[in-house]
Amino acid sequence: MTNPTSATPTAPPTSATRAGRREWTALGVLMLPLLLVSMDVSVLYFATPAISADLRPSGTQQLWIFDIYGFVLAGLLMTMGALGDRIGRRKLLLMGAAAFGGASLLAAYANSAETLIAARAILGIGGATLMPSTMALVRTMFTDPGQRAKAIGLWSGVMTGGIALGSVMSGVLVEHFWWGSVFLVNLPAMVLLLVLGPVLLPESRNPEPGRFDWVSVPLSMAAVLPVIYGLKEIPSEGWHPLYVVSITVGLLFAALFVRRQRTGASPLVPPALFRGHGFTPSLVLTLVSAFGMMGSAIFTTQYLQSVLGKSPLAAALWSLLPSVFIGVAAPLTTQLVQRGVNRAYVVAGGFAVTAAGYALLAFTGTDSLLLVLAAAGVLACGVVAVMSQLTDLAMSSAPVERAGTASSLMETGTEFGGALGMAVLGSIGTALYRHGMPATAPAEARETLGGALADAARLPGGAGDSLLATAREAFTGGMHGVAIAGAVLLALAAVGAAVSLQRIEVRADH
Repeated sequence: MTNPTSATPTAPPTSATRAGRREWTALGVLMLPLLLVSMDVSVLYFATPAISADLRPSGTQQLWIFDIYGFVLAGLLMTMGALGDRIGRRKLLLMGAAAFGGASLLAAYANSAETLIAARAILGIGGATLMPSTMALVRTMFTDPGQRAKAIGLWSGVMTGGIALGSVMSGVLVEHFWWGSVFLVNLPAMVLLLVLGPVLLPESRNPEPGRFDWVSVPLSMAAVLPVIYGLKEIPSEGWHPLYVVSITVGLLFAALFVRRQRTGASPLVPPALFRGHGFTPSLVLTLVSAFGMMGSAIFTTQYLQSVLGKSPLAAALWSLLPSVFIGVAAPLTTQLVQRGVNRAYVVAGGFAVTAAGYALLAFTGTDSLLLVLAAAGVLACGVVAVMSQLTDLAMSSAPVERAGTASSLMETGTEFGGALGMAVLGSIGTALYRHGMPATAPAEARETLGGALADAARLPGGAGDSLLATAREAFTGGMHGVAIAGAVLLALAAVGAAVSLQRIEVRADH
């Protein structure tokens, strides 16, 4: 193992070296920024009313306060992964930590909606540097296949759990402090990373990176952002022509991006990366897994609040319960693979478990709290088991000098899969909800369950209760349809994983 404090960027040794206390301590330090980056996706959940009262943003500004972080993050992942391979992953990580910490301070004390939007955009830039850098450094520090698998399992669990934890943490902080505190919590972790990172983390980069393809940067963003935007808007607004055009434009730029990568002398994403054993199947299956995870989350969250009538904070606290099982799933699947069980069967089993979680949702009624939580827990276990193994497979099959690029592609696939799951399954659930609502119901109530709740509150006693009961039944029926569709898709993914991964043998080192 190279001296972590050395200023000269080096590649890791070619022979597998078992990591010691220094590397595992460094992993713990890396988990802090990863947790905070994932939490920032949902950290504004409870802070929005306080922000609205204080900064008085317009409707459009409020949407940008929410969405700009995720859009910038998704759009820059590929760029930052490739940049880290060139300038050094530790260097990029520390630059991102400084930007993330500074933006958190700016956001906490923002005195206008415009300032908060700008701060959230900078947070997205910082997040885009932190996510691929942490995974690339894990690949660098843990050259022993067994230890690397355990480390990646921890990485996957922290990444998934952070999203659920963000909303709860924001609720607790806003209840006891002012809304800016949800950003200030980032500062201690970033300071710790800036202090300990240079001591514990090894520097590594591609020794022969070639010229940086600046033209591919705007092409990649033009490919990712319109597609993500269209897919995220479709569940709530429907298949509006604007969103269809947005997706189409993004796909056209994606074609141009792919063409440049195939013909350019020094591409941002080398095509050879996809020829590595197991990388392409891992990327595709990760997208499917994220599809299942986010496609279910939009329904279970609404179910807890709008069907069961839980307060936002109570719903968030209940939603933490399934996350408890996430900590068991990744280590268990890692142990199975290390004990000689074929990875193809382990991943296929993870997809089957996810499908079983969807199947449980098909049996819920309008008062099935424990069943919904059990389904969410089973589903989450399957997703984390799948993602941890696929990430390990992809990172093991990618050349070490391309670790940042490989990590960013996997995370971009997760972003696409999640947005696609929300769009497709969200559209199915919405269509079934509207079909289940009577034609005599108010127009707003026929569109969404939220509209039905608003209309029911305005109607006198019995009429409001009747409308509310009908809407909740219709929403639950829509969720049943989504559950069946998700179960079928994930069952097919289990078969696909078993077939596509069956004969893949990954070399431990390159």
